[in-house]
Amino acid sequence: MPDQSIQAARTPGAPTAEPASGAGGVSRRALLGTAGATGLVLGAAGGAVGYAAAPAGATPLTSVGSGRAMFHGKHQPGITEGLQACGHLVAFDLAAGAGRKEAAALLRRWSATAERLMAGEAAPHDDTGVARDAGPSSLTVTFGFGHGFFGRTGLEKQRPAALDPLPDFSSDQLDRSRSDGDLWVQIGANDALVAFHALRALQKDAGSAARVRWQMNGFNRSPGATAHPMTARNLMGQIDGTRNPRPADADFDQRIFVPASGQPAWMANGSYAVVRRIRMLLDDWEKLSLSAQEQVIGRRKADGAPLSGGSETTPMDLEKTDAKGDLAVPLTAHARITRPDRNGGAAMLRRPFSYHDGIDRDGTPDAGLLFVCWQADPLRGFVPVQRKLDRGDALSKFIRHEASGLFAVPGGAAKGEYVGQRLLEG
Repeated sequence: MPDQSIQAARTPGAPTAEPASGAGGVSRRALLGTAGATGLVLGAAGGAVGYAAAPAGATPLTSVGSGRAMFHGKHQPGITEGLQACGHLVAFDLAAGAGRKEAAALLRRWSATAERLMAGEAAPHDDTGVARDAGPSSLTVTFGFGHGFFGRTGLEKQRPAALDPLPDFSSDQLDRSRSDGDLWVQIGANDALVAFHALRALQKDAGSAARVRWQMNGFNRSPGATAHPMTARNLMGQIDGTRNPRPADADFDQRIFVPASGQPAWMANGSYAVVRRIRMLLDDWEKLSLSAQEQVIGRRKADGAPLSGGSETTPMDLEKTDAKGDLAVPLTAHARITRPDRNGGAAMLRRPFSYHDGIDRDGTPDAGLLFVCWQADPLRGFVPVQRKLDRGDALSKFIRHEASGLFAVPGGAAKGEYVGQRLLEG
């Protein structure tokens, strides 16, 4: 769960949804076997219309509801935007007998629904009215394909090599019933009712073509909850996301998105999402002293600064020692192990949600991180970092990986297209 996984939070410098206005080298097999090792358009491209429009003359209490992300674009929404306050992750399996034709019809329905809901409009069919009084609330809906999707639709030859199953990790305690899936949907919004409304509409759209395999709910700090913009905190209380790649970085697109000339062609401008449900053993973590927690992470809890000194964004000095001659940032510190320069440049865009699913009978909270990371190739992004974490991360005693998935997320749909059309009709 990297400063690369546990440092997964708001993407500093990432574009955010604007208020709506106006009307209407090494082989893949070798890597797997190794033990060691934006063009998204946002903005005022049309206001919330239909039932989401406010009464004439009304003054909104806040700007949260008016934020709008665009459905059509070079990349799918829900990747480069800042973290939303709430979200849902859901995986579907195609129903028995459903194939390529049924999958294409489903993605066409889903895309039409997502486009309307992201604009603050009602769902195309049988809208429940749950979000009737809200604006778009920065809603994003993102679709991806799992490994099994291609066999079920007769498209095995179009399955990307990058979608080969992730290797086993020693820290895994995976519940297979809450892992993988033929289709994956990520929903995020700054209003909980707007997010639920989208989840319910998409589930109804699935009809007899697909059934829910698993579903998880998450949250983040609400926009405007702090006195000034800042990197978010996770449920361990750590500032989380300091070293996330930024869209302004010269190599951002290269690291996060499949190039337009990439293979297979239908994945042009797409990305690969690794999804991990990571339970935080909070009772054990909270027994540690503040100093011990900071030694595990390698950063100060108060402000996220590295233990070698400075502020949150100060480069970490890995050679600095304290008065006793000990390294200021321990060798097993999470932030040291996950640094890209210590992992062959491996980098991923972490965009997670926290979760809390109640309290077990023994009083233990079922809480942690719905870790979602994006990269052009998971074997050069997530996998090498997770392998290294397996070998000596001090944080590993306080977390448990309970579910996992890997999904191919195609590029954004052009106007008049649905997501995945180039795969399903190519």
